[in-house]
Amino acid sequence: MDRVRNVTGKTKRLPRYVREQQMLDAAVQMFARRGYHAASMDEVAELAGVSKPMVYLYLGSKEELFLACIRREAGRLLDAFAGQVNQADAPDQQLWHALRAFFVLVAENRDSWRVLHQQAPAHGEPFAGEVAAMRTAIIAFAADLIDQNIRSRGVSEATEHDVSALAHALVGAGESLADWATEHPDEDPATTARRLMNFAWMGLDNLLHGSIWRP
Repeated sequence: MDRVRNVTGKTKRLPRYVREQQMLDAAVQMFARRGYHAASMDEVAELAGVSKPMVYLYLGSKEELFLACIRREAGRLLDAFAGQVNQADAPDQQLWHALRAFFVLVAENRDSWRVLHQQAPAHGEPFAGEVAAMRTAIIAFAADLIDQNIRSRGVSEATEHDVSALAHALVGAGESLADWATEHPDEDPATTARRLMNFAWMGLDNLLHGSIWRP
């Protein structure tokens, strides 16, 4: 099952990394749609097109497989959120690019978001800890953007607690909106990101008075 035919007509074994990614893809889909407890290793193996012993050999127990899924998807999410940001851009542009990349990833990988935000926290440690670490990193990134903007405007009254509280509020709003977006597949990810920019960056008062942030 783990062989493919090359251009010469001979078969060759797929690299281990490629096969592991196929198994993880299948596992993410099964965990997202059936839940951690209901999903079986038989189903993961069948969906990945491999034998169950191969899943155990490559990725270990069901718990280890679930943990590997969480770590991979968390890494992808962090890369999407921070990887597209140019530090030379203005703070609002940095946040815009980060949010747009984040919502594009969620839209294209709804199963991934369900595993990270719905399944993993519901099943305790060590799963919840991996998601918490990812969330802490995203909050730190958001706090840095907010702090940059405060400093650039010469606002001296803002404290470290102000920055931290706003970063937590921003990330919480993004998570809630991602949950909403997964249930609205017709929503364009850039539109979702723009909604949050207007809510968070412009503020409700400006938004209600027609002052709209535009990319």
